[in-house]
Amino acid sequence: MRTFFRSSYTSLVCALAVGLQACGDGLPQVEEGQQPPVAPAAVVSQALQSGALDDTQDILTALQAIPGLTVVREGPTRFPGTRFFVLSYDQPVDHKRPEVRRFQQRITLLHRSTQAPMVLASSGYGIGTSSTQFEPTALLQANQLLVEHRFFAPSSPQPATYEHLNLEQAAADHHRIVKAFKALYGGKWVSTGGSKGGMTSIYHRALFPRDVDATVAYVAPNSYGPKDPRYIQFLSRVGDAACRERIKAFQRDVLARRDELTPLVVESVTAQGLSLDFLGADKALEFAVLELPFSFFQYTPVEFCTFVPSPGAPTPEVMEAMEGIVGFSNFTDPVLDYYAPYYFQAATQLGSYRSDERHLRDLVQYPGQYVARNMVPFSMEGYDFNYWSMPLIEAWVKALGERILLVYGENDPWSTGAFEVRQRNDSYRFFVPGGTHGSSISSLPEADRAVALERLATWAGVSPAAQEQVSLKARALAAGQEPFDPIAHDRRKRPLME
Repeated sequence: MRTFFRSSYTSLVCALAVGLQACGDGLPQVEEGQQPPVAPAAVVSQALQSGALDDTQDILTALQAIPGLTVVREGPTRFPGTRFFVLSYDQPVDHKRPEVRRFQQRITLLHRSTQAPMVLASSGYGIGTSSTQFEPTALLQANQLLVEHRFFAPSSPQPATYEHLNLEQAAADHHRIVKAFKALYGGKWVSTGGSKGGMTSIYHRALFPRDVDATVAYVAPNSYGPKDPRYIQFLSRVGDAACRERIKAFQRDVLARRDELTPLVVESVTAQGLSLDFLGADKALEFAVLELPFSFFQYTPVEFCTFVPSPGAPTPEVMEAMEGIVGFSNFTDPVLDYYAPYYFQAATQLGSYRSDERHLRDLVQYPGQYVARNMVPFSMEGYDFNYWSMPLIEAWVKALGERILLVYGENDPWSTGAFEVRQRNDSYRFFVPGGTHGSSISSLPEADRAVALERLATWAGVSPAAQEQVSLKARALAAGQEPFDPIAHDRRKRPLME
């Protein structure tokens, strides 16, 4: 019965892929400071094909030998013992018809050794071009490939044909990248990502389960539809009642002062060189107010609730709180243009949350309009929500997902839709008590952290004798002694990527 279910479900997931392709020990590391000899490209190409490349050959020459890969430049790195490259990889716009159109997908590589594990990091959005490392990379002292999501500039076809922006095509992008680099990096592979990057890593794993050995996904939600009501239920219980009521009172106060505050919204975004032509200032103000409770608990420890202004607070205090908790820039034209691929995906496959308007019925002027579909700055005619995609992914993760580690924040609203896993599949899910959207392995309680670190190290091929070093790294990260990015590319509270 179990065998039948497994094969039947594999067929179901392959159906989701809509015809897409789904379903060695390294040699000693070069001593620090030693300059390895540069091998001719033909020699490296032959070594890549045979899987015999080792650390005695120059990594730059090896990268240049990978078909379809362009080394844009080598850049500086903040991490001792590493080299950092900005890369571009040739991808088909439609993996079912690769001969028709192509685009260049941006990738960055943090290289330590072809002997070390490889962390395949998904941003879910755009990426920057300076060196960074995700938590598993720092813990394992691994290599890292960070992949920009398709349709985020410059990793986008021109013109952008949005029918080719879906989780199946994105997963196939990652699959081709893994195939291209595995001959060079023959150690264990671990995929990771935070928020939408975590979702992306899970989708890739579900559709191509053998590409990597394990997956670590941070604060990755699983939403039921474009207006999932479970988020309202979560926000009605998170924190304490006094904090929730204080936020509701502040929402009412802001909307009641709409005429006073709307011109100030225009002043604020104009001062930043931004515009509000698509939504307009009045709608942007209302949408920001509806976003406020979600954004507060997503990023802010509950003890800061006392800083939410009381009704009748001075206007500058109100504006400062709105900017600090939500940020009016998130509703401006350049930001909506940049995040259009995210909102499109949320409106067609990924889903999102429903905002609670019940206590604001007499004040809202655009009831029910704060949804992902209305944040896309182009016509959505002909694009409907696919209600099959997420249930299929969710079922695979729960029933068949092996060697998956999920980390969520207890107070983060996105944990409403936390994926479920089974320990019998060597998969685990942890919640950081009081944690927000920046929750990480290093911030877990000691007992949970120990389990997470042991499993991650084992999956990555770290010997038991060396696993104490992984624990020491986790303590250093928790203490802020070393940099890492648990959710390096979340869509809010960060500047636009270059």
